[in-house]
Amino acid sequence: MMTSVDADLIRVLADPLRLRIVTLLARETLCTTHLVEETGARQTNLSNHLRVLREAGVVETEPCGRFTYYKLRPDAVARLAGQFADLAESARTAADNKRACP
Repeated sequence: MMTSVDADLIRVLADPLRLRIVTLLARETLCTTHLVEETGARQTNLSNHLRVLREAGVVETEPCGRFTYYKLRPDAVARLAGQFADLAESARTAADNKRACP
């Protein structure tokens, strides 16, 4: 069963721009400038979304001179994927379970 922490992570990733950011960071480590170019979002909006992702433990920062690079934390995504895989397996095994109506 999913916990409230997992539900919070799902809500974080449900935003289309945040999901786009995560998808981009799954391919390579990028700075804010790169993410602005790739998404077309304004820098302040993008920074707010990156803060949410960072606070949720989905991305981490890597300072490089005057730039800040962002990279995806694969363990956070893998944990969520594992929980969905467990949920799917539970559904497979419960497919023949049917509760009788009173």
